[in-house]
This record gives sequence, structure tokens and C-alpha cells, in this order.
Amino acid sequence: MSLLLNRAALDERGRGRLDEVQGAPVTILQIGEGNFLRGFTDWMIQACRNQGLFSGSIAVVQPRPSGRAKIEKLAAQDGMYTLVTQGLENGQEVCRKETIGVFSQAFDPYSEWKRLLELAASPELRIVISNTTEAGLVYRPEKLTGGPIQSYPGKIAYLLYERYKTFLGDPEKGLILLPCELLERNGDVLKAAVLQYSKDWKFPAAFHDWIKQHNRFLSSLVDRIVPGYPEEAQAEAWFHEWGYRDELLCTAEPYHLWAIEAEPELEAILPLRKAGLNVHWTDDLKPFQQQKVRILNGAHTWMAPLGILHDIEHVRAFMEHPEFGAAVRETVWRDILPTLPYGENELKTYADSVFDRFGNPYIRHRLADIAMNSMGKFSVRLMPTLAHYAESGEAIPARLALGLAALLRYYKVTKGSDGEFTGTSLKGIRYVVRDDSNALDRIAGHWQAAGASNADAIGAILADKELWGSSWSGLAESVIVQSEVLERGEGNE
Repeated sequence: MSLLLNRAALDERGRGRLDEVQGAPVTILQIGEGNFLRGFTDWMIQACRNQGLFSGSIAVVQPRPSGRAKIEKLAAQDGMYTLVTQGLENGQEVCRKETIGVFSQAFDPYSEWKRLLELAASPELRIVISNTTEAGLVYRPEKLTGGPIQSYPGKIAYLLYERYKTFLGDPEKGLILLPCELLERNGDVLKAAVLQYSKDWKFPAAFHDWIKQHNRFLSSLVDRIVPGYPEEAQAEAWFHEWGYRDELLCTAEPYHLWAIEAEPELEAILPLRKAGLNVHWTDDLKPFQQQKVRILNGAHTWMAPLGILHDIEHVRAFMEHPEFGAAVRETVWRDILPTLPYGENELKTYADSVFDRFGNPYIRHRLADIAMNSMGKFSVRLMPTLAHYAESGEAIPARLALGLAALLRYYKVTKGSDGEFTGTSLKGIRYVVRDDSNALDRIAGHWQAAGASNADAIGAILADKELWGSSWSGLAESVIVQSEVLERGEGNE
């Protein structure tokens, strides 16, 4: 079957809807082309459009040069893709197919930098949404060269400055920035980085004031499992049924939550609740943030390296493993929940709902996808739990130490001539590790310098402040013990 999902594959009504989107002003800039935003925020904007609540469109660009291939696929499909929502909803099985068409532009900002600058200066632009992963929402010193800015916060600083100059500091032309990266207080983190770049680049003090007073950096929390492209056999079966191919086919669970720390009046700009979506405008994001990041994301990040090292491919398979399925539950119930300042019943209910979602029979969530950028994820999702025990003088729970040992063993990588970093499972199966190349170089260096001594490598990596932001050498003894357990394969069969 050669027909690709694009304008030619649509009927007359579909072409009319596509024309409406492509002719609509760009009111949202989306930095992030990955599965999550396409299965979450873009799906929400589509719901708003379907109900006549949103008349703008989205311009999407990738945060890193490596994302160009997906942007090119989006452009080839005229900004459209299929989302299949599968799972249990109110106890009933659901399987819904939707065509998402909210993009009027999809382009590579590295080869079309001026195009991005022009968009930043557009009077219709109101909102910037991002998901660059935890590793993307960081400040890294960078010089202005006249070309594309590499870091995400740096791009925002430069784009805002272009906007400030274009509109002569007009207070009405500030933007609403909605980062979806899973960092606590992600809006504050983005704002601080933007201000630091502005200071580094010696932008005028009046611009600093304009950033602070007339731009909104909203902290938010997102929650939906979006595995993305399904297994090949399932994809081919759907393509045969639908009569077209979709290189950007995406799957998601029915559950969704977006908590945004801002006043409900912003519904006038982004009418998400009016569209019937599970969106909360709140004055306190912390309870939503801590429960989701520490429990759901913490469990994901704990299981991903451990599963890959044991050649387990999917979350559901991990949950069904006779040893690991019980271990992840015990890690959450006994090790993570007691460190959170909320009611026991409330936490237990949420944790149980998470495990039900992990067992969704329709979702095949690849551990390899979850493992991307695991260093940053572990720092945000699990290190606060480990720090709770370390700071209180309590022994580090063995299961948490095992999770960290598995992470470091997963990052026992070598760099190939093509620049790709790879490791091998406990049975010698090769896998690719996707993370910041500088961090991977440092970790590979520690493993190489340690030779055959896992203990030396673990000690050096945990003490490396460049990797973690601070030294975690106090955890080394517990992690080394669990590393030995891991390598012996005790209790893993």
C-alpha cells in the first residue's frame, strides 16, 4: 500500500478542514516533535478545534538537530497524523481513531533559523509549548554566533528578544510559555534560564524587565502514557484497514491530566476545560507534581534500565515478570510512598491506579523509549526519594539502590565510530543509549578508567558533580552492593 496520509488521502470534507488549519494564524509555537506532545497537547488542541473553541494553528519545530527526520515526515503528511486511543475508560474497553491536524507549519529551525525568528515576531503568536525532556530544559553557557541557538531556553531568550525589539517592548506582546518537561517548577526553571542567557548576552535591562513583567512562565504537570508508534504487525493491520499509511501513527492511553499553575481566566485563550478535557487551573501545583513524578514517573525510570538489562522490552512484560513485577510495586508502596507528605490512602489509591495503567493490555510501552535521557530523569524522579533517606540518616532501601545500580550498569557504554553509544545487557544483547552526548562521554570515560572494577566506576560516576549537579558519593556503598547482586543475577530468573 503506497498511499500516504496527506492531503491526497482525504475526502472533500477532510481537505476543507485541512485548508482551514493551514490558513489559520499561528497562535502556538510548539518546540518538540515527539510522541508525547502529539498524543497529548496536540490532541487537546484538536478537541478544541472540533468544538469550534480554537481557531488558531500550531507551528512545530524540533528542539535538537536529530529531530529533523520526524519534522520532515510531518511536512510530507501535510502536518497530519493518526492517534489511536486504547485502553480502559470507566471500566470499558475503548479503541478510538482520530486524525490530528493542527499544524500549519512544520520546519527545521536549524536550517530555517530566519523563519523561526519571523514567527517569533508575529503579532498573532500567543503561546509557546515545549517538551524537550528534562535534559533539554537546562542552562548551558552558549555564545551568540548569528546562527541557530542550540539550547531550548537559549532559543526562547533570543526569540523573546527579537519579539521585544519588533514591538518596541509592547506590554501586550508578551507570550505565555507552557513547558511540559517533567521538572518541578518547570516554568520557573525556564524563566531563570532565559534570564541568565539574557544576562550572558548583555541584552538591555529594559528587556529583562519586559520578560519578568509581561511574559508568563507557567509551571505545569502532564500525565498521559503515550507509547507512540505501535508494533509493526499492528500498524500494518491498521494501514490495511484504513487504506493509507501513516509514518507518524501514535498510540495513547485514555487517561490524561494537565495541571497548570495559573488563574482559570486563561481558559479564554486556551479553552481546554470547556472542551471537556481533564485540565486543572490551580494555585498549587505541588501535590499534582510530586505524586505523578515520584510515583508514576519514578516507577517508569526505576524499571526501564533494569528491564533492558534483562532483555525485557515493554512495561507490561516487566509488570508480568514473576520477580520484577512484585519488586516495582514494593519499591513504590514501601520505599517511595512513605517519603511523600500526603495521606496514605490517597497515595495508595493513586499508586494502584498507576499499576492498572501499566497493565493496559492495549499499550506496548517500550522500555527503550522510557530510558531515553535517563540520567536527567533519575535525578528528578528518584534522587529526591534517595535523598530523603540519606538526609534523615536512614539506610537506603535495597530496591532503590538496585534501581540506581541498574541505571549505572545500563550506562556502561562505548562510543562507536558513528558517534552512537551502545551498551550490552547482562546476556550480551546490544542496545543503544540515547542521552546528552557530553554526559555519555563522561560516563564512558569513568567506566573505561575503572577497568574491571565496577565499584571504582560507580564511585567515580556518583561523585561526578558535572553529571548530577552535586556529589552522591554517599550512596556508593549501597549501590555497589546492589551492583554485585545485579551482576550475579540473583532473583532475576
